Formats: sequence, C-alpha cells, structure tokens
Amino acid sequence: MKVSVIVPVHNSRRYLKECLDSIINQTYKNIEIIIINDNSTDDSLKIIKTYNDKRIKLINLDKNSGVALARNKGIEVSTGAYICFIDSDDYWYKDKIEKQVKFIKDKEFIYSNYEFLKNNKVLHHTNVPSSITYNEALKNTTIFTSTVMFNMNYLKKEEIYFPNIKRGQDTACWWKVLKKIKCAYGMKDILSIYRVGEKSLSSNKIKALKRTWNLYKMEDISYLKKMYCFMCYVFNAIKRRI
Repeated sequence: MKVSVIVPVHNSRRYLKECLDSIINQTYKNIEIIIINDNSTDDSLKIIKTYNDKRIKLINLDKNSGVALARNKGIEVSTGAYICFIDSDDYWYKDKIEKQVKFIKDKEFIYSNYEFLKNNKVLHHTNVPSSITYNEALKNTTIFTSTVMFNMNYLKKEEIYFPNIKRGQDTACWWKVLKKIKCAYGMKDILSIYRVGEKSLSSNKIKALKRTWNLYKMEDISYLKKMYCFMCYVFNAIKRRI
C-alpha cells in the first residue's frame, strides 16, 4: 500500500534537511513525498532540489497560502491508500511509517506518542490515550499532526481537508473527522519528534489558550460545554508537559 507523506514548507531552511532525511530514510519504502513549497523566500527550495529521489513530488505555490491550504493541496494530488503529515521542523524515527501501516489496517484515523525536543535535547514524551472520540478530543488536544495517519480506504479527501482558519487548523481537522467516525486510535510507540519553539514559553501558552478557545467558539456545542472542555484542555495540556 502506498503512503502519501505531505510536507508543507515555508522558510524552513534551518531544520528542513533533517525533516526530509527522516522521511527518505524510512524503512517503509512505498511512499510518495509531496512537498508543498508555500512561496518560501529563504533557501528552502534550494535544499529541496538537492534531493534526487523519484518519490518526491514538488509543488510550488505562487503566493504564501498558509499551512492549511498547503496541506490541502497535498491531499488533493495524493495517490496513496494512506495519508500522513509532517511539519518541516519536526522529524520521524525511521520505522514510523512501517509501524503505522501495520497498525492502521481497518482503522480510519490513527496517531502515536511523540517526544518534545528543545535545543537538541529531548525533554520528555507524551502518553496518548489508546483511543479518542470527538467528545474526548474536545477536552484533550493530544493528537500531534506529525503522528497522524488517515486510511483513505475509509475516508474521502474532502472529509480530511484542513479548515482555512488562522490558527488551530490541525485540531479543527481532527474534530471534523472524529464527528464522522467512532474514534481515532493511539499507538504507544514514540514515532515522532516535536521541536519546541524558541520563543517565550509563557507567550506560547497564552497564544495556545486563545487559539483553543477560538476553536470552541466555532463548535456547535453549548457555552457550558465549551467552558467545561476548555478547563479539561488546560489540565491535560499541563499534564502532557510534566
């Protein structure tokens, strides 16, 4: 079964090679690597062009469209039975795809544990639930984009397109898909590395709180449920980082 790997790239030169190497060196070889160059103005395109791998499909966007539309373009042109995503500053362990292809089988949507990396040091790793429903996902934003795999034998492309919103497109996408299926399934394997940003942690936390609250505002649930889910989200976000 072919796996489509979708990589949005925008001014990612610092970590891009590490990201692409981690895809190319996967133990599972039947993949297409769809790189969407979202109008980068740094050396990202030069780095991409140094790779001579027939599995790479490069799409250059004429203007910076944002990560949601870049991922959606990748989904649109994908031909794999399975679709996964990786952000250009993250990377995978070499058996990530192989393990997920074995696990996904008759499941529509899977994800896995991952590690936090800062200044090239692993801080800690997550402990994701073995499954998560829509209502549970409202209270726990534990699903990390670079760990997700969708089974396109069960899902349609339009069902997994990312909402074109300014922030939180990934979480909004997971909620959208989870409304249509019973649940997503989590793997205990640590398969991905999430690179923690170098900006102020307190600033990032405030932005995350605002972003998540704005996502709740778009959901068709009562205000009390939004408040309850938001408090659960804060608790789970703290727990995930200790």
